[in-house]
Amino acid sequence: MSVRETLDKIENMVVGASRLPFTEKTLINDNELVHYVEELRNDLPKELNRADEIMRNHDQIIREAEEEAEEIKRKAREYAESITEESEIVKQSREKARAIVQQAQDQEKEIMERTQANATQLQSNADAYANQVFDQLIGHVNGTFQGVRQAEAGLQQALNVLQQAKNQMNQQAAHQQEQHFIAEAE
Repeated sequence: MSVRETLDKIENMVVGASRLPFTEKTLINDNELVHYVEELRNDLPKELNRADEIMRNHDQIIREAEEEAEEIKRKAREYAESITEESEIVKQSREKARAIVQQAQDQEKEIMERTQANATQLQSNADAYANQVFDQLIGHVNGTFQGVRQAEAGLQQALNVLQQAKNQMNQQAAHQQEQHFIAEAE
């Protein structure tokens, strides 16, 4: 499962969770949340490995471009060396060979720059994605944690209200019983 799918499941779990009465808080199955966090721990390295693989391909593209450039240079040198006469044809051939070498060098430079820019962008995207995943996860876990704290506080308040009601009821019952004994004694 991908990191995005796992985050979607966590988000759906939060959105679809039961709400606590009289609060804006929700109840979330902590076992399910822990399961999704474990999935993220398992899947995030895979996503990062994919980004590394892209970076490794970057090196292969550079190697292939360098090999192609070297091949063009080699052919240009061979072509220039094969012509031995000093004539207009030889001069033109040398100029053409220089142009080919220059073109190959320009192409090599352009390919290197594009490849480096692509690799940098891919690494930046992978870093930004990983940070986004962690930020979302931290936000979801923090929200859930705050919901649990507020629910706990609400339950504590309800418990206090019930305890006060019980004490008041016991005091009223004791007072009525005392009044009943006083009335019987008279």
